[in-house]
Amino acid sequence: MRASMRIGITTLLALLGTMFAAAAAWATEGGYAVPEQIGLMPAATQHMQDIHDFHNLLLVIITLISAFVLGLLLWVMVRYNARMNPKPATWSHNTLVEIVWTVVPIVILVVIAIPSFRLLYAGEVIPPNVDMTVKAIGHQWYWDYEYPDHGGFVFTANMLSDEDAKKAGEPRLLGVDNRVVVPVGKVIRVIVTSADVIHSWTIPAFGAKIDAVPGKLNETWFKAEREGVFYGQCSELCGSRHAFMPIAVEVVSQDRFDQWVAEAKTKFAANDSAPTALASR
Repeated sequence: MRASMRIGITTLLALLGTMFAAAAAWATEGGYAVPEQIGLMPAATQHMQDIHDFHNLLLVIITLISAFVLGLLLWVMVRYNARMNPKPATWSHNTLVEIVWTVVPIVILVVIAIPSFRLLYAGEVIPPNVDMTVKAIGHQWYWDYEYPDHGGFVFTANMLSDEDAKKAGEPRLLGVDNRVVVPVGKVIRVIVTSADVIHSWTIPAFGAKIDAVPGKLNETWFKAEREGVFYGQCSELCGSRHAFMPIAVEVVSQDRFDQWVAEAKTKFAANDSAPTALASR
């Protein structure tokens, strides 16, 4: 009896926590997390919005299962306690119940699997109508970027110090001296590799995450639906300064992007940094 009550209380707390997270979820409209944030940050791409929808579907399924299990526990505690049921039943099997508790989980898993596979496919396969390509090369502990479709200029993005980030109004540990700039509403292919160890290029608001592996080219993509600055960090343990290897992508209008490209060709013309030989293929 006491064990059943403990299980019931635990299930109730889990259910309340899940419902609170679903009802009170909020996040900054900026491209980074904030203190005391609950839930995922707002999506900047349709792919990330689909991930949000899948996340909410899982919350609904988990909430319904938790509520059903809690109801069963409460019913069993009330209906079959020693006072209400002094003479216990002698049967031990029920064919219908055993079929139901085998079939229902299978149905639930199928309901989860279908959108899950769709999301995995959408994030893995690059659309055929790519508008531009950006190459990202991970180093310990910074990123090089190349724009092969716009003259092949290369620049380095280093994290801003706390003092510089404060002056520039950038979030601490996320601001960089040179942002990746891309046009809004365009399909951007990101080719990723590494010059030393395994890194990971990640922008949570885009739903984009891909490992940067030495000697190998990986690729991901995104299509930002709104303008703004979106931040990420290296998401693969890569050494002592792993936590200080941010990523910043600025999404702008096509006119502003064209203007930035013209400025970048001059600004980074004398940049001696270059991507690895493999990344330049």
